[in-house]
Amino acid sequence: MKNIYLLISIFIINFVFGQPTATYYNNATGTGLTLKTQLKTIITNGHVDQGYGSLWNLYDNTAFRDNDYENDGTLLDLYSEKSNATDAYNYSNGSQQCGNIATEGSCYNREHLIPQSYFDNTAVNPMKNDPHHVKPSDGKVNGWRNNYPFGVVEVLTVSSPCNSGATNMPCNSTNGSKKGLNKNSGYSSGYSGIVFEPIDEFKGDVARSFFYFATRYENQMSQFYTDGTAEAKVMFDGTNNNAFSTTFLEILKQWHLLDPVSPHEIAANNAIFNYQGNRNPFIDNPSYVTAIWGQPTFLEIANFNILNSISVYPNPSYDKSINIHTDVIIDEIILINVNGQIMQNIKKPLMNDKNFILENLSSGFYFLKLTTENQTITKKIIVN
Repeated sequence: MKNIYLLISIFIINFVFGQPTATYYNNATGTGLTLKTQLKTIITNGHVDQGYGSLWNLYDNTAFRDNDYENDGTLLDLYSEKSNATDAYNYSNGSQQCGNIATEGSCYNREHLIPQSYFDNTAVNPMKNDPHHVKPSDGKVNGWRNNYPFGVVEVLTVSSPCNSGATNMPCNSTNGSKKGLNKNSGYSSGYSGIVFEPIDEFKGDVARSFFYFATRYENQMSQFYTDGTAEAKVMFDGTNNNAFSTTFLEILKQWHLLDPVSPHEIAANNAIFNYQGNRNPFIDNPSYVTAIWGQPTFLEIANFNILNSISVYPNPSYDKSINIHTDVIIDEIILINVNGQIMQNIKKPLMNDKNFILENLSSGFYFLKLTTENQTITKKIIVN
C-alpha cells in the first residue's frame, strides 16, 4: 500500500521540518486535569492565527494529500476516503473548492469537527481557523453532518446511501460514514437524536481533534456551552476541565485507542506546526489521553456481524500467547497497548487450520483489533 521510498522521504521531511523541539513538552509533568492545563499553556504559546482563507492553501500541502491509501496525491477527505478500496471520487486541485454543492463529489470545503455554531456566539477566532479541528471534507457530506454531534449510529435496518437531503436515515456516504439515530444514551440532556459516525479508519482522528480543542480552548469551554445552541452541545458537559459529557467522553476514548495515530495525522500535525506554531499533543503523545481522562469503560458501541465468526482465547492468557480462531479471512491484526501504542501490526496473517497465534506477549492489558470483510472488531485481552 505504501511505497518505501516515499515513506523514507516523508520521514526525512517531517523529521527536519516539522518535529517539536526536544523541550516542547518539558513542562507537561502533571497528571489528570493538571496535565491538561499544562498542555493548554504549551499549545497556546506560539499559536499564531493565520485566518480562515489561508486554510485553502494549507490543504494544498502534501501532508493533507493521500500518501497512505491509493497514494495518488489527491486530497484526503475523512468523509470519502476508503481505506481498502478505490474512492468514489477525488479532489485534486483548488478549482474544486466549494461553490455550488449539488451532490456528493461536487466540491470540498472546510469542516469544523466542533461546529462553528457551537462557539461563535462567544468568539470566532482562532477557533474558526484552527486546522487541528477544521478538516478538508466533501461539501455535501459536511452538510449532512451539519451541526449534529458525533456518535454511534443505531443501525436498525441495512444502511443505504444518503439521499440528497440525507433524510433516509440511517444512511451512509460513499465511504461508509453514517448518519442516523444515536445508539448510546447518556449524552447531556439524555440526547437520543441524530448523530454522525465516521468510518473506523478515521474515528481516532476525530477523537484526537476533540481532545485538542478541549485542551487548547480550556478556559473558554464553559462559556461555549452556555452560549452555544447547536445540537452538538450535547457532546459537552459545560465545564472547562473535564469538558465532555459522560457517554461522549467514553466514545472518544475508545475511538482514540482503537484507531491509533496514523502517518497521515503525524504529517498533518507537523505541517500545522509549521503553519501556525502549535501542535496536537494527543498525536505526539497518545498516552496523554488516558493520563488526563482515564481508561475507557467500554460501552457497547459496536454491532459487528463477524463477531460470531471469531474467537480469541485464552483470555486472560497465562502463557504469554493468544490464539485467534476464525471462519473468515482476516486482513489485518493490530495489537495495541493501553497507551494507544501499536505493539504488533500483522497484515494478511497466514492462518494454520483457521488459527493464528500471537506469542511472546508481555504482561499487560491490550486491545486486539481485527479487520476482515471491510469490518473491524476489537477485543479486550489480558496477558498475565
